[in-house]
Amino acid sequence: MKVQVARHAGVCYGVERALKLADEAAATGRTVHTLGPLIHNPQAVESLRARGLEVANRYEEAPEGILVIRTHGVDPAIIEAAAASGLDVVDATCPFVSSAQEAAQQLKADGYTVVIVGEADHPEVEGIVAHAGGDALVVEEVSDIPSRLPSRKVGIVVQTTQSLERLNQVVTALLPRVSELKVHNTICSATGQRQRSAEELARSVDVMVVVGGHNSGNTTRLAEICLTANPRVHHVETAAELDPAWFAGATSVGVTAGASTPDEQMAGVVSAIEAMADDVSH
Repeated sequence: MKVQVARHAGVCYGVERALKLADEAAATGRTVHTLGPLIHNPQAVESLRARGLEVANRYEEAPEGILVIRTHGVDPAIIEAAAASGLDVVDATCPFVSSAQEAAQQLKADGYTVVIVGEADHPEVEGIVAHAGGDALVVEEVSDIPSRLPSRKVGIVVQTTQSLERLNQVVTALLPRVSELKVHNTICSATGQRQRSAEELARSVDVMVVVGGHNSGNTTRLAEICLTANPRVHHVETAAELDPAWFAGATSVGVTAGASTPDEQMAGVVSAIEAMADDVSH
């Protein structure tokens, strides 16, 4: 059984940058909290906790020291309030997320009704909504577009881990209903690369395994995209979740990982699948 890893897979620049900033904060020896999980990967968050970085769900839960802002970003008012309370704030917001925030803010300033293509309850989207003045429309599916729009001048930004297909669907639905439509494609390049590579590999193998947090939007979307190309797709966080029965009769297995999945986590899954293949061959 041949195991092949997607050409673009695993941790992205934004996540690497955030982990580096968190490590640098920990190295100071001061009390360090992250505002919410730094990334959507439970194993990585637990590793950070083992190094002394606790998770604070609200900045008020961090009484002193350093507060690291998660990759998904937050409402700018929260950063200001945390700094005013005496915390040293380290902003680990992914640069692609920052671009989406800035685009939403500018669209609002220019008089557009802001539409955010993404998941309403995702922290990244919540932060973008705040930058857009709090009254942006969040649309995950075309069916979420309201029957009456606040204006016929609409500007779109996208949650950075959404698919281009989803963006295209929303744009196509809105075009006939507006007089002006301005689109900022804020899907990050790493997301697009991973999605294309995963789909390509899924079409060429018998079984596809997607590695990453079950709470990770970008990893979940990778699994969904792979499913359009291959019915035998499995989303796992660690090698412990693998089931040998998944690979029955398979001669090829593809592996990909979300942008918030550390390399060692993906490597552990690959090694475990290879060990299963050796057991079968013997």
